[in-house]
Amino acid sequence: MQLFLDSADTAVLKDLAATGLVDGVTTNPTLIAKAGRPMLEVIAEICDIVEGPVSAEVAAVESQAMLAEGRRLAAVATNVVVKVPLTREGLIATHAFAREGIQTNVTLCFSAPQALLAAKAGASYISPFVGRLDDYGAVGMDLISEIRAIYDNYDFDTEILAASIRNGAHVTAAAIAGADCATIPPDVFAALFKHPLTDKGLDQFLSDWAKTGQSIL
Repeated sequence: MQLFLDSADTAVLKDLAATGLVDGVTTNPTLIAKAGRPMLEVIAEICDIVEGPVSAEVAAVESQAMLAEGRRLAAVATNVVVKVPLTREGLIATHAFAREGIQTNVTLCFSAPQALLAAKAGASYISPFVGRLDDYGAVGMDLISEIRAIYDNYDFDTEILAASIRNGAHVTAAAIAGADCATIPPDVFAALFKHPLTDKGLDQFLSDWAKTGQSIL
């Protein structure tokens, strides 16, 4: 499963991309607002940091305006993926983008029928929001499983990008359910490296090694 970072903080992205484990980045208007810088400038810098797909979201709500904004975003770098909302207008724009060869990430997906429509429109990625569904009283990860089954039934190329990931358990569940990618906050990504037994074991190994008085170099 590919791991994307959900952030527009370029300093954080540089640090975590250095691990070699970051496959892409997703952004949204809220994250861009927090960055406090011009959107196109931020997206261009992120595209220089990460070779993989970088989702940049349109602000328009009408399809023709989405197309104009999306084409401008796609011109920033070859790895830009235009992010559009899962609305009727958004899917009209998605279909047009697909015909133009522009990759799309259809966001704010909360049901399997929505995901089916996005795939039929030619979306490159579908972003089901599992955490927000959990907040609503549903089991968000069930949606990932439903979409996986539907896409496999009909050989859709659209990749499932699990979004609104809150913790490591969500990452594990998304991988088990067959998500192609998961986009996660930087703090959740950093937590994936950690386990108290790993720390305890390493401390013991280092202590025992120090007692030998040896050096590998």
